[in-house]
Amino acid sequence: MITYAPKHVTVSSGGADGPAKGLLRFLTCGSVDDGKSTLIGRLLYDTKLILEDQLLALERDSRKHGTTGDDIDFALLVDGLEAEREQGITIDVAYRFFSTPRRSFIVADTPGHEQYTRNMATGASNSDAAVILIDARKGVLTQTRRHSYICSLLGIRHILVAVNKIDLVDFSGERFHHIVGDYLGFAQSLDFASITTIPVSARFGDNITQHSDRMCWYDGPSLLEHLETLDVERALEEKPFRFPVQWVNRPNLDFRGFSGTVASGVIKEGDRVVVAGSGKESTVARIVTADGDLSDARAGDAVTLTLADEVDVARGDVIARADSRPEVVDQFAAHVLWMAEEAMLPGRSYLMRIGTKYIPARITSLKHKVDVNTLEHIAAKTLGLNEIGLCNVATAAPVAFDPYTENRETGAFILIDRFTNATAGAGMITFGLRRATNIHRQSLLVDKASRVELNGHRPAILWFTGLSGSGKSTIANIVERELHVHGAHTYMLDGDNVRHGLNRDLGFTDADRVENIRRVGEVAKLFVDAGTVVLCSFISPFRAERRMVRELVGAEEFFEIYVDTPIEECMRRDPKGLYARAKEGKIKNFTGIDSPYEVPENPEIVVNTSGATAEEVARRIIEALRERRIIG
Repeated sequence: MITYAPKHVTVSSGGADGPAKGLLRFLTCGSVDDGKSTLIGRLLYDTKLILEDQLLALERDSRKHGTTGDDIDFALLVDGLEAEREQGITIDVAYRFFSTPRRSFIVADTPGHEQYTRNMATGASNSDAAVILIDARKGVLTQTRRHSYICSLLGIRHILVAVNKIDLVDFSGERFHHIVGDYLGFAQSLDFASITTIPVSARFGDNITQHSDRMCWYDGPSLLEHLETLDVERALEEKPFRFPVQWVNRPNLDFRGFSGTVASGVIKEGDRVVVAGSGKESTVARIVTADGDLSDARAGDAVTLTLADEVDVARGDVIARADSRPEVVDQFAAHVLWMAEEAMLPGRSYLMRIGTKYIPARITSLKHKVDVNTLEHIAAKTLGLNEIGLCNVATAAPVAFDPYTENRETGAFILIDRFTNATAGAGMITFGLRRATNIHRQSLLVDKASRVELNGHRPAILWFTGLSGSGKSTIANIVERELHVHGAHTYMLDGDNVRHGLNRDLGFTDADRVENIRRVGEVAKLFVDAGTVVLCSFISPFRAERRMVRELVGAEEFFEIYVDTPIEECMRRDPKGLYARAKEGKIKNFTGIDSPYEVPENPEIVVNTSGATAEEVARRIIEALRERRIIG
């Protein structure tokens, strides 16, 4: 065995003589077909943890789905999905528990395919160590590097590199050392506490649970012996106390407690605590469980805390010790692993889950993305599926956190697509952008209500959306004229006009379109605050950005007006000759041709100019505004 310690880290001998206690959570990862599932199956088989009926079923399945000829295919023990067995790959994360006299283990078998990187990250997020498999024939591959980098990001500090299928290269020590050199050259800049390398043959059991006689050049312990003695310091109890509130427990008027699971640290009755977001302090009066009160609670304990004072606490708040508070900011930097097919677009609103809190959030900028082969920082505007980058993130309200390197429980978050509810990305917070906490809203002597009263009508955003050539701007112009006649205070923001000034630096990529609408939405919000009816005429092709603008103002202040003109009619009109140029390939990212338009799902008003004049359509909109009491 060779154990390496990058930089200034502690080296563990990995010997079999040291004591080992407790539970070790580890994952197997690496490129596809490197033998992850086979290794776990062999571990279970050699430790005699397979029951007789399981073994008979495995032999039967090996004949049907196996890839090892007449031998038992141990991968089938953990490849439980039918699709996995048919393809001979791992898709989902499979968890297995096993135990030896020296230690208990929970192992996560994670997929090697790039498209299932999100599943690998799920397994890594709960692991203390990683076994990275490398096919001795293929050496270090892109997915090997990607999985290693993700392990580093997710706080795994102990790596065991298992150079597998060593039997297929004639148990060559030279080949083993060559692969080890390649891997260490890549991994030396990653923040691992130890990297241990072992040559193995998972199929035949060489160096899995016992030392192999077929590699006289290797004198270290087996893979299992190393895992049994690996010293992993979780030490969650030694970290500052953090208690994300999952539920406000109010069964009757005489009891009000805050339920959740202690994320880290220890809390005792009488300890002084603080609600991180509000800064309100109190004292722990009781630590309640179903089995009776406790004198203290530790990391992993599910409890209900009662406080001595009436303090406002809600689901998602974090309770901490008053003398060791987390940071509370509404902007921070984070490494983000993108998990969605649709690219990450800066400025787009996502739903963030951090601890037990759900809150709207935006990636305001992508500082760089990471080349997983070289770890080089690359300039980019978006992240694609399975790409990783350092981002600035802004949340709709301040959140409490610790840097991920200090506390994995309170430094991690996920981003959720607000339309599909699918996980879009996973993030690890690096540091807060402290300038956000130094900016406070200035109190104004003249408020929105005063401006509305002076103007004599309700403010609103009239958002005209539709394809180029649908007639949006023409209709909006007429509507504004009619509103002006009725004495309404108005202003019109037109898609072409704002690109001469406010948005002159933006192009027409998806990322630029998102930023275009984000800026316009913020300006429109200011007009509403001024008590004005602001008319916005923009293609605005994405539902997410239209929804973002809607959420900037009150529920009765946003009116989505869908100008539903068929694309054939828009192309026939083609007032600027844009469709013709787009079809010739002279204009890229043109909505309706090579860039999508997402039709509004529930617009307040739908109009069509195919069978009516712009004046007739405008009159319909004015009547609708009267019905909604925007104007008298």
